[in-house]
Amino acid sequence: MCRLLTVQSNTTFSIEPYLSKFADISSNSKEYQGHGWGCAYLDEAVGWKLYKNINPVWKDDLSRFGKTSLLVAHARSAFEDRDIVVENNMPFFDGRTVFVFNGELRGVKIREKGRIGAEKIFNYIRRFDKGDTGNALIKAVEIIKKRTRYIRGMNVIMVNDGGIFVSSYFTEDDLYFTMRYREGRELVICSASFPGEKNWHPIANHSMRVW
Repeated sequence: MCRLLTVQSNTTFSIEPYLSKFADISSNSKEYQGHGWGCAYLDEAVGWKLYKNINPVWKDDLSRFGKTSLLVAHARSAFEDRDIVVENNMPFFDGRTVFVFNGELRGVKIREKGRIGAEKIFNYIRRFDKGDTGNALIKAVEIIKKRTRYIRGMNVIMVNDGGIFVSSYFTEDDLYFTMRYREGRELVICSASFPGEKNWHPIANHSMRVW
C-alpha cells in the first residue's frame, strides 16, 4: 500500500521541496513505505527522466534533482514484503505513459504479463488504450473489479500527453486510501495532504478524475 505524488505546473518548479514533503508523509505513514521509491519528471530537453532507488525516499539525497513542470513519485510498500528489488519500483513507463499504483488485490483472475501485480495492472490497462487513456482506465478497472475476489484498495495515476488520469477505488480504510489534491499555482495530487497546508480536497472513492 504505497504512497503516490503528482505535481504539475505551467512553469518550472524545484523538485526537492515536493519530494521532501512526500518523504515526510511516507516516513510517517502507518504502513511501512521503505521498500524503495522512484520518480519520473519532465526535462524540457529530453522528455521524461526516471529515477529509482531501493532505499527509502526519506534516506535518499533529494538535492540531486533540479526543476521540472511535471513530477510523478512513488514510495513502495511491497505486498507481503516480497519481490523487493529496484526493478519493481514504480513509476513504470512505456515510452508514452507514466504509471503509479497504490492498493491491495487478492484473487485477480486476469492473464497479463508483469513481474508484480502493479505491472500486470498497468499492462492490462494498456491493452485498452488506443489513444483515450481515460476510457481505457475506466474499462480496465471495471473488468478488474469484476474479476477479483477481494480489493482492499486500487488507486491509479497515469500521466501522458493527454493529461493526468486518476482512478480511486477502495473498500476499507477511507483515511488511508483517499487521495487528495490541491489546486493553485501548481496542481498537487498526493496520498495525503501536506502537513500544515490548507485547501486540500479529497478525491472521491469510486471515481475517475482527469486534469
